[in-house]
Amino acid sequence: MGRKKKAESEKIEKTSEAEVKDLEVAEADVTETPSKKRTSDRSVMLKELREKAKKLAEKIEGGIETEDLKGELAQKREMLITLDDYVKTGIHLGTKVITPDMKKFVYRRRADSIGVLNTGLIDEHLKKAISFISKYKPEDIILVCKKEAGWNAAKLFSEATGIKSFTKKYPAGMMTNIALSEFYEPEVVIICDSWIDRNAMNDARRTNKKIVMLSDTNNFIKNVDIIIPCNNKGSKSLGLVFWLLARGYIEKNKLNSKIASMDDFVGEEDIQGV
Repeated sequence: MGRKKKAESEKIEKTSEAEVKDLEVAEADVTETPSKKRTSDRSVMLKELREKAKKLAEKIEGGIETEDLKGELAQKREMLITLDDYVKTGIHLGTKVITPDMKKFVYRRRADSIGVLNTGLIDEHLKKAISFISKYKPEDIILVCKKEAGWNAAKLFSEATGIKSFTKKYPAGMMTNIALSEFYEPEVVIICDSWIDRNAMNDARRTNKKIVMLSDTNNFIKNVDIIIPCNNKGSKSLGLVFWLLARGYIEKNKLNSKIASMDDFVGEEDIQGV
């Protein structure tokens, strides 16, 4: 009996050990399967990323997209005139007063508190103004500049483009009172200074005309369609703005008209005008 019990006991132990081993193998299979799956998924993802990287590299090497991009950037960086020509006229020199409206166009103050306008933004907005006014015929636009520093340039602008200009005097109510002999109804009004030319500005607003305004650091720009941030006090700066507008208008509309030189527009007076 003792031997029989001992044999049965040994059989049970062997059976238990075999079952334990079977369980361990089963557990190993269960735990290894997700790991293998995760490794497989990771390999697929890496393979896909490598293929995408390879295709992107081929495009860059081909130079098609990068060349187009370079061309667009170069076009944006290309200025209407050189930076030196802008600086020589003092177009970037504002006033000691900087309104909240114009703060975004000013990048620093000089030691004397004069606000300095961003020349890149001046150029950018001049391009916008040229593109805008070029959509209209000369008879649909007027230029108002009662500031004496801009009289000569305004006259040259008018001669070159055929756009009517008002300098020494703007007839009050010209755009609103049909009974006036001077009544004239343009689509676009170019304003040199919102304060000095406020009568024309108010008329334009009352009659819902499009307004293009030269704006210095001390001006407000509410209800204006196109802003040209610039020094609107000095003759050189005004001359440069009017020359660029006239030249751009003629080129865009392919007009067969002559335009005076930049030097004729700019003149030789003080560049700051502040």
